[in-house]
Amino acid sequence: MLGISLLARTAITADVMALTLYVVLGLDLSYAAAGGVAAALTAGLALGGPLLGRMIDRRGVRVVLLATAAVQVVFWMSVPVLPYGVLLGAAFAAGLLMVPAQSVTRQAIAAMTTAGQRRAAFALESVQGELSYIVGPSVVILCAAQTSPDVVAWGVGAAIAAGGAGIAALDPPVRAEGEADAAAAGRPPRRQWLGAAMIAVLTMAVGTTTLLSGVDLAIVATLTEAGQVSWAAGVVAVFGVASVAGGLIYGALPRPLPTWLLLGLLGLVTIPAGLASGWPSLCVAVVGAGLLTAPTLSTVADTVSRLAPAGARGEATGLQSSAQSAGFALGSPVVGVAVDLSTPAGGFAAAGLAGVAAALTGWLLSRRPPSPPSDPARAEAPDLEPQGQGPR
Repeated sequence: MLGISLLARTAITADVMALTLYVVLGLDLSYAAAGGVAAALTAGLALGGPLLGRMIDRRGVRVVLLATAAVQVVFWMSVPVLPYGVLLGAAFAAGLLMVPAQSVTRQAIAAMTTAGQRRAAFALESVQGELSYIVGPSVVILCAAQTSPDVVAWGVGAAIAAGGAGIAALDPPVRAEGEADAAAAGRPPRRQWLGAAMIAVLTMAVGTTTLLSGVDLAIVATLTEAGQVSWAAGVVAVFGVASVAGGLIYGALPRPLPTWLLLGLLGLVTIPAGLASGWPSLCVAVVGAGLLTAPTLSTVADTVSRLAPAGARGEATGLQSSAQSAGFALGSPVVGVAVDLSTPAGGFAAAGLAGVAAALTGWLLSRRPPSPPSDPARAEAPDLEPQGQGPR
């Protein structure tokens, strides 16, 4: 499942780059116009997560995956013939109905693993995500240099659809054996699971991706000021490799760490990266943040999966995807303003402080006493932070 979903996730991480290259090279329009299409796609992704999650809860994984894969085939095959105005609306619709590879993978991990295995499995899922971000955009840029942007768009669409169809063929379970009866009993009301604990972890999901998006921009700003912008891809690659290593190390640890602590540390080690003045020192400076990135993302996913009841886990993981998309959209503008008002070092500071603020907010929310559950079957609610061993 992880192998097949990697195909879909790699293509999904490359979709914005593919559309950007098509608008700039294929339609001969500005980068601002390309940003409009990317924004439309991102807005669709943010809104579509909970929608598709509810559909998975009600209709099952296979139906949703096949339907969204078909939508992606139609969209990406049509990209080369769509005028810009129509492309904006179509990109929003494609984002709204994007193949939910990430959400399904997380639900399946929660269903297919025991409590003692789950943290390591989510660490692998985060490593998979880092690999997709390293490989996807790079492959699209390389292919665009060798062929036309139309062919690149078709290739991205084919990979997304193939990955979605492959996961649908596997039809992984999204309910553990003991959860099947609970899911069949109906969807629990949102007020039962969307409480302070869930809001806390969703807030930290936003903070994590806000930080990561901002760091990417701060890296480019720092190297542009130093006249070394061509090394930006190398620094980002070092960051990604460090994150992969961090995810593998964290998955092997005997005990987990709280989400707020991981995110707070991630924010704190990000701030000093602004002291770097060139690509060699910047490569060293981002290693600390990289080592904490995958562990933080994996702990967020683990916590969401445990806080959500079986009958609403699809919607909950969709909300997590939406929160992370919102963070990615928020990070670049926030850090961009900080860079414009100060220096590239201010960009790293803004990104790090955003992470620290989200961690502090999550910690404060998690300390609120939970309200008494109305459902006796849910009387023992899971803790906010992941557990190393023992039953759910």
